[in-house]
Amino acid sequence: MPARTPETTSVASWVADAVLAPSMHNAQPWLFHYVEAEGALWLRMDPARTMPHTDPSTRGLHLGCGAALFNLRVAAAHAGWEPRIRLVPQAADPEALAVITFGPSGEQDDIAALYPAIPRRHTSRRPFSDEAVPDGLLDGLRGAARAEGARLDLAGDWQVEWIRELVWDAELAEGLAPAMRDEITRWTAGTDTARSEGIPSSALGPRRHGGRAPVRDFGAGRQIGGQGSAVFEESPCLAVLGTREDRREDWMTAGQAMERVLLQATRDGLSTSLNSQVLEWPELRAALRDPVSGARYPQMLIRLGYGPEASATPRRSVSEVLVVT
Repeated sequence: MPARTPETTSVASWVADAVLAPSMHNAQPWLFHYVEAEGALWLRMDPARTMPHTDPSTRGLHLGCGAALFNLRVAAAHAGWEPRIRLVPQAADPEALAVITFGPSGEQDDIAALYPAIPRRHTSRRPFSDEAVPDGLLDGLRGAARAEGARLDLAGDWQVEWIRELVWDAELAEGLAPAMRDEITRWTAGTDTARSEGIPSSALGPRRHGGRAPVRDFGAGRQIGGQGSAVFEESPCLAVLGTREDRREDWMTAGQAMERVLLQATRDGLSTSLNSQVLEWPELRAALRDPVSGARYPQMLIRLGYGPEASATPRRSVSEVLVVT
């Protein structure tokens, strides 16, 4: 008797959840191909959404696709299926990132419980309160990263200062890189609510004029109506997500771990913000590494806390990213 495979409508609904994942500048660099006869779903990068100046190695692209993959795993598990993942299955095909097949749900990590957090998770670029995140929640977030093969290191007070200096260096370097600035502007200049990609001006958040939280100013060098400025946290809760190695599959692993942490944080009532600015410069990325951490390669800087509810950013439709054959 042939193995049961998911209906196309089910796969399409899981892809709809997958594309709610965060990605660098909300470029949404993923494509899906479902081979119905084989019950196999391929995840591929969208080469039209690479950023050759900001992300020349495509490391950031892989993190976004890994986050989408984790959302898909959660959605499938919630529907009673067990997704089976092979990362980067064809080394000769750099655009192929993963292939997913599905079996009946068995004994597995209960990621299905994270499903309600998928549509609620939004990146917040606004100030958080100075209320401390309880140690119990932070321990749970560390466990979420470990469950995906990554590590989440919380920054102490001196590390917060060091991170601020690195972000400042990244801002200076970015200001001297016009091609990078043009690329960022392409993805962050939108005010059209009908646009299905990029970060709209309403989601950029205010400029920081006080506080110690490292906040990226996407509008540097240009005026954005209504952006304003604000005082951010004096004692920000910052965490560096990292991996032991730095291959393509490690970037995909990091993306899945990142999304698991973000969904768990959302479920715990926390606001979250991502910052890749330092990581876009190899020498600054190396300086971000904690020498006593088991994670040799920083992959993402995450800000955690209690803040106002953030709004959703636009997404491409399933019909734009999913092909069924």
